[in-house]
Amino acid sequence: MIMDTTEIQAINSFSRLESLKEVYGLIWLLVPVFTLVLGITIGVLVIVWLEREISAGIQQRIGPEYAGPLGILQALADGTKLLFKENLLPSRGDSRLFSIGPSVAVISILLSYSVIPFGYHLILADLGIGVFLWIAISSIAPVGLLMSGYGSNNKYSFLGGLRAAAQSISYEIPLTLCVLSISLLSNSSSTVDIVEAQSKYGFWGWNLWRQPIGFLIFLVSSLAECERLPFDLPEAEEELVAGYQTEYSGIKFGLFYVASYLNLLVSSLFITVLYLGGWNLSIPYPFVPKILDININKVGKVFGTIISIFITLAKTYLFLFIPIATRWTLPRLRIDQLLNLGWKFLLPISLGNLLLTTSSQLLSL
Repeated sequence: MIMDTTEIQAINSFSRLESLKEVYGLIWLLVPVFTLVLGITIGVLVIVWLEREISAGIQQRIGPEYAGPLGILQALADGTKLLFKENLLPSRGDSRLFSIGPSVAVISILLSYSVIPFGYHLILADLGIGVFLWIAISSIAPVGLLMSGYGSNNKYSFLGGLRAAAQSISYEIPLTLCVLSISLLSNSSSTVDIVEAQSKYGFWGWNLWRQPIGFLIFLVSSLAECERLPFDLPEAEEELVAGYQTEYSGIKFGLFYVASYLNLLVSSLFITVLYLGGWNLSIPYPFVPKILDININKVGKVFGTIISIFITLAKTYLFLFIPIATRWTLPRLRIDQLLNLGWKFLLPISLGNLLLTTSSQLLSL
């Protein structure tokens, strides 16, 4: 069959159009991911600035003030400096494990943000096992720290990696039991369903009031998971120089701090979602007029999205004051005290809390 020039041109233009559609589809698929990564990066920079300002206030000294207005660009300046510093490799260490370790720690925590709802239907992946996916993914981060400690061929680094793994195992179990209690109350493991279950009863429906014991256990366990004082045993400078990051320099050294602040932010976001009502601003009626009790699901789409993001971040950053202030007020625990707190105290209480929640749910049927 012979085709004329017009038909050939039509086929070529159709194929070009289809390829352009595929490119546009791929771009629009990646836009939410890049937007989330950009937002997370800005959030981490804000946390670093807040920590420096709050710690300066607690210690009665001047915080960052020269890099940008009010010193807000100081973290960006530090990151740029680390980016251009030389990366050193230990001569007798395992270079592959040494290089992969920081990346594993950062990527595993970044993946946790995919199941966090920042607003009504504003989530990257609304999964039915969202909260447990976060726990499973966050369990990979200590593996990266263990790889870093082992690959450094340094006994202090290796001990720091072992401490990180032991600490993670000790405190993940109580944290998981608290999350399971929340799932039983909400009849779902989806983060969106958990927030919507709290919005049905307004301010008094927050899981903070329904699970006060679980909230305290979750708070302590999340601080231990983030390796924040008084639980920073894996990098205790008086004992282990700097723990698993002793031999690191340049941007690889900076990645550990990025992972630490990413983990702190994701833990605060999950506390907001699980215990503080998420994106809903449910203010008690006796304290404010009824018009201020905002239900995000009933307002305009664009305006509601902006308000929901603002409410979620406001709750998160207000809560961040607790771990930041704790760092500068409590002394570091010993390793035996840390493990005893996890296994002998938090684990039995979290089990009892889970049994009480299960019994109350069965009695309400």
